[in-house]
Amino acid sequence: MAANSIPHDFVPKTGADFVKCLADPMWRVCSGRLYKIMVKDGDGEGVVPFVPNRAQRRLIANLWHRNIILKARQLGFTTLVAILWLDHALFNADQRCGIIAQDREAAEVIFRDKVKLAYDNLPDQLREAFPLARDSASELLFAHNNSSVRVATSMRSGTIHRLHISEFGKICAKFPDKAREVVTGSLPAVPLDGIAIIESTAEGQEGEFYKMTRRAEGLDEQGAQLNERDYRFHFFPWWQEDKYRIKGNVVISGPDEEYFERVEGEIGRHLDQEQRNWYVATRDADFGGDPEKMWQEYPSTSKEAFQVSTEGTYFANQLAAARKSGRITVVPYVDGVPVNTFWDIGNSDGTAIWLHQKIGMQHRFIRFVEGWGEPYSYYIRKLQAMECVWGTHYLPHDAAHERQLLDRVGTPQQELRKSGLGGKWEIVPRVNDVTHGIQLVRGMFSQCWFDESGCKEGLVHLAGYKKAWNKQQGCWSSHPVHNEHSEAADSFRQFAQGYKTPEPPRRIIQPDYGPRDMEIGL
Repeated sequence: MAANSIPHDFVPKTGADFVKCLADPMWRVCSGRLYKIMVKDGDGEGVVPFVPNRAQRRLIANLWHRNIILKARQLGFTTLVAILWLDHALFNADQRCGIIAQDREAAEVIFRDKVKLAYDNLPDQLREAFPLARDSASELLFAHNNSSVRVATSMRSGTIHRLHISEFGKICAKFPDKAREVVTGSLPAVPLDGIAIIESTAEGQEGEFYKMTRRAEGLDEQGAQLNERDYRFHFFPWWQEDKYRIKGNVVISGPDEEYFERVEGEIGRHLDQEQRNWYVATRDADFGGDPEKMWQEYPSTSKEAFQVSTEGTYFANQLAAARKSGRITVVPYVDGVPVNTFWDIGNSDGTAIWLHQKIGMQHRFIRFVEGWGEPYSYYIRKLQAMECVWGTHYLPHDAAHERQLLDRVGTPQQELRKSGLGGKWEIVPRVNDVTHGIQLVRGMFSQCWFDESGCKEGLVHLAGYKKAWNKQQGCWSSHPVHNEHSEAADSFRQFAQGYKTPEPPRRIIQPDYGPRDMEIGL
């Protein structure tokens, strides 16, 4: 938006003043004279003039062509964008402004209570000057300049000059196909001189929102000069919002005090007693004391937003020890040393492969490969591209079972052996209890080293592999939940259950009259 030249609190007294004010986008949006919004608070609800709050002003001041917003809840960014898009459409010809909501109900609420309400409450003379050519349940098309504002669950057709995606993290978690459509169809429809805003609270360590946020934050940390296609990272933690504080007595436990001290060290500022009261009271009252939900909905730091609780996870302690001892680092491929692979192959699920070299007493994992819905040839091509000396490929027990392949019935083991990859193919026997296999992994973990880059996704999966929650008994069960982390964990389990250290060559003494001593590898 253009830099303002008129104070936001300026009140026009004459027609000339009003015309001058209308030429200033910042005055239009921030003065409270044009746009109204619906608010809901402890005193009820009502329609009031819109004046941007602190977080909204910060976003306006730092808007870029492409924007990623990671935030605490209830800071009003969708409300702000609804006003910005309506203002842009009213005062600029032939513009298409859109908001994508997570579901139809959310789209209807945003359109009715934010876009349409703001238009209906314009000053009478402006509403008369900006008549509607179309007023549907999801779109306003203006007769005076052919611009429009639309709210829907997806948008693909035509150019979208202003696009906002609300709660994209939730879209990615609940509707991954819709998320892919947004990334491949909606976002490319925004021209380079347009504006796209993606905002959400966090929703786990996977999905398009997670990946896009991590990349944008990485550029921000590097101080990189952004081009028009790069996303600017915006983070709005709970402690920057003045309303998030409570007076009175709230019990702050010792672990809570340690948490606040750690956060203060990371953010470089003091959290006062009222802020601490609010945080603990909100976590305990709204989320049943669950820290993971609080990190997600009201993060203190950007890293914490995507943090997953280690409660109920299988390998949290082992991964922490590996990081502390420097075993998650740069682990290069050693030329000439055989590479072993450990697989998990689902009938309809994903496939995961860990690549391993044994160097001395170290089990080195140099790469992790995964995919969903891909044929075996896809993985073979990825492995062949490494041009390794292959050792043994360890397959799960069900790789010896017949299943429907592309055009016939056969076993994965038979199909993979025909690939010409090289090396031996072995089936890892099934364990009677998966928890026994998990325990074997824990026992072997201290000997494992991981390449941080090549195994990045695999390490995330190991960290997220956890026990299923028993709702009836209100406790963790003894068996793992099957989710997007299972294939990586199951393939790593093949290492602990099946790996055999190759026997060294055995020297055989030949008779004096025979050839010289020979080495025979068994």
